[in-house]
Amino acid sequence: MFRANVEHNQLSMLDSTQWMDSKVREKLRKSWAPIFYEHVFCQIDEEPFSVLYGTTGNPNFPVNILLSLEYIKFMKDYSDLDLLDAFSFDYQVNYAVGIHTLGERNLAERTLYYFRERIYDYCLSNPDGEDLLFRQFLILLHGFADKAGIMMEKQRADTTMFMSNIKKAGRMSLAHDVLVVAVKAIPEDLRTEALSNVLKPGFKTDLLFRTKSQDRDSKLTTMLNLCADALRILKALPGEEATEAGKLAERFLNEQSILDQESGKLSPKPRKEIATGTLQSAYDHDATFRRKGDVSQSGYVLEISETCDRENQFQLITDYKVEPNNVSDQKIMEGRLKPIRRNTGCTDMYLDGGFHSDDVHKIAAENDIKIHLTNMSGEQQTKKLPVSKFTIDMETNVIQQCPGGHAPTQAGVSGGQTVAHFSHEACANCEHASRCHIKKQNKDCVVRINLKAVEVSRKREVMKAGKLENTSMRAGIEGSNSALKRCGLDKLDVRGITKSDIVCGFMTTVQNIKRFIKYKRGGYKKKRKPVGVPAPCYT
Repeated sequence: MFRANVEHNQLSMLDSTQWMDSKVREKLRKSWAPIFYEHVFCQIDEEPFSVLYGTTGNPNFPVNILLSLEYIKFMKDYSDLDLLDAFSFDYQVNYAVGIHTLGERNLAERTLYYFRERIYDYCLSNPDGEDLLFRQFLILLHGFADKAGIMMEKQRADTTMFMSNIKKAGRMSLAHDVLVVAVKAIPEDLRTEALSNVLKPGFKTDLLFRTKSQDRDSKLTTMLNLCADALRILKALPGEEATEAGKLAERFLNEQSILDQESGKLSPKPRKEIATGTLQSAYDHDATFRRKGDVSQSGYVLEISETCDRENQFQLITDYKVEPNNVSDQKIMEGRLKPIRRNTGCTDMYLDGGFHSDDVHKIAAENDIKIHLTNMSGEQQTKKLPVSKFTIDMETNVIQQCPGGHAPTQAGVSGGQTVAHFSHEACANCEHASRCHIKKQNKDCVVRINLKAVEVSRKREVMKAGKLENTSMRAGIEGSNSALKRCGLDKLDVRGITKSDIVCGFMTTVQNIKRFIKYKRGGYKKKRKPVGVPAPCYT
């Protein structure tokens, strides 16, 4: 049964601070604990979490304590056992969660795990419902921003890839893991001799470490066909375990193999035909593959946005979203611009070239957000003259003058192109003739430029004009990505996109908590802006 925790509002005669030495009490007052208590613990809205509990039975362990402990776990980089010990014996931790008498409450290990399980189950069963953790993230964000005077109109965004608790595996290792899951789901008396051998201790060693490179294809073929044999047995078995193992084996075979119609045997699919969304781990079905620059990884991608106004003493993360890592940066940003605008009032977004797309600019315009790019994806033409060299009317897109300074004899817009005609005499001796877009005709010379190329050219010119400023404003977010990686984001201890999203929610919220605590303790000093020099943007 759900019951809100308001006991911390009542002073106790057994309050440990009453018996402390005055100097110890002063140290406590200046520590992180009172700041956390006032600006995090007391701001947690427990009511939305009532959906995690029934209406009968014993009252729940306080949600604001459990949620605060999850934040403290990531703040202090505690293991679960460290966290439980800190709750029992660390007075600062107790003070931070509204307990002023050490040892007043006992927290069982299972209580912590049950709370996480309830959140996970709620997320699975309500994929389109309210995100409880993201709602609390926004509550704290606005509280911190109001107290510290953080302006949120200007923001920057970036994505970073991370792994869940899986190993980087080749096709042979993946085939082995899938086959093991399938064979374990088959009762021992129904396994063939070949399938039983899969679970023997030396099978994996012989397969992965003693197979010569020239024999890998034949061994992989054998594994695929063993997996097919296991699948045929699993399809005839009842029970959830057999069904789930069968789905896993069937997906793996569909993605990784080709059926020979004559022999009825499977063979490995060529690597080039394997999509990025194929199964990456037998234990994490949501993970995908992506190559970004020089980095390739199996797992997920986290998008974060944060403030970047130079007048802010420090910056706050304003948005986060976890997606499979084969989802492009453009698609992620298309889905986040509207929520960012609604939740924070953002008016200017600073992005790198990986986010550039027509749809991103369109959605940004619909939500009154101006996009600032540090560069643009796609190659700029070098053989032909840049479109920007032509004088083109901003409203009508009609060409008014060529790079050589000649006005067209006729100009207009037709079929998605801006078209201009020039006399033979004008083009005959032009210094730009070899690189011009001109096409010679019997009567005159004609230029045809796609309107999309005109629009891209304008965006490039705007980007070039503000490139230094845009780069300076966006660069700081790399520090936020780095801070998250140092706190464990590089490889999480959980699997699956839902659990990864929950953990990332805690991590991003804690980044804001740590920055606000540092601010309240005087850790950020506002620097004077030298004349003619842009002020630094603190993270």
